[in-house]
Amino acid sequence: MEKEKNYRPNVAAVILSPSYPLECRIFIAQRYDIHGAWQFPQGGIDKGEVPKQALLRELEEEIGTNSVEILCEHPEWLSYDFPENIAKKMSPYDGQIQKYFLVRLKPKAKINLNTKHPEFNDYRFIKQEEVLASVNHFKKAVYNKVLKYFKEEGFI
Repeated sequence: MEKEKNYRPNVAAVILSPSYPLECRIFIAQRYDIHGAWQFPQGGIDKGEVPKQALLRELEEEIGTNSVEILCEHPEWLSYDFPENIAKKMSPYDGQIQKYFLVRLKPKAKINLNTKHPEFNDYRFIKQEEVLASVNHFKKAVYNKVLKYFKEEGFI
């Protein structure tokens, strides 16, 4: 009998550039600790937090701003498993279960990756079609599902 998986509650943000809706570009950032590993900002939900609070806190901690407009929320919690080498570091968690938000960066927002505990060392805004080719392999299925939903809802 297989053991039940233990997932870390988490939030994640698909961030659209301030030029949205005139131009639809999506923010991805390169992890500070793994060169070539690009992803959306994400992070754990602290005890007592609701997902929207965690989202704004995580954005401030990871990209130096929470000056965003929330456009849409994915209706489901989505999970993924960590690869074996990452799972060992993230014990007792087997993966993450995430609530995704689509947000637009406000025009005067300033991204600052030089935060108290930097998670990223580079970022860029790319076309939606480029996202899956740029991100970690074990997150691609979730990213695909999220982007497809936001596209079907008419946002991207």
